[in-house]
Amino acid sequence: MYVQNWAALVAGSLQNLWTGTIGVLAGILGALIVLIIGLIVASGIGALVERFVKLIKLDRVLVGLGLKEHFERAGIAINTGKFFGRLVYWFLVIVFLLAATDILGFYSLSNFLRETLLYIPNVIVSVLIMLAAVVIANFLRKLVRVSVRGARLHAANFLGSLTWWAVVIFGFLTALSQLGIAVAIINSIVTGFVAMIALAGGIAFGLGGKDYAASLISKLKQHTE
Repeated sequence: MYVQNWAALVAGSLQNLWTGTIGVLAGILGALIVLIIGLIVASGIGALVERFVKLIKLDRVLVGLGLKEHFERAGIAINTGKFFGRLVYWFLVIVFLLAATDILGFYSLSNFLRETLLYIPNVIVSVLIMLAAVVIANFLRKLVRVSVRGARLHAANFLGSLTWWAVVIFGFLTALSQLGIAVAIINSIVTGFVAMIALAGGIAFGLGGKDYAASLISKLKQHTE
């Protein structure tokens, strides 16, 4: 009787081990199938997106907006088709990898990948913010230079460059804030900068216009007396 009980116990253990092994292998096989299908789908859709972006000739638009020189300074060639194609490719890869990790039960990795997917839109918005900042900065630089030269004032190039850097730095800080990088520090810098401008403007106005203000006050006294 004891021998039968031990035999049944060993057989049950082996059966549970076999069932668990089959389940793990099935999960690994399913995850590999999902991942392989995901890589194929991501490659196909990424290639389609790259061709579509090249078809609409977005690179010419960026060159026309004056962004080519800035990309060349950074050692980057303008290739929006490849950029968006790779972006879509990796987005889909992470999506299918997330599905594979859910199948395997790697929930910590799944949470990390899910947070990565939710973070990608912030990266896209930050890139668009920087592009918009550079475009606006180029436009304002030209406008300031033309206006200053039209008014026959000096330092047109300096004022234009100062305007360009102000807009670009503001766009850069906004992009960092969108990415969630040092938000408190950026808010403090922006607040301090605005306060500095307001204080400097107040002091300049006070020192430069004190004589005119005194004249107005004296005239007001004469009319009220």
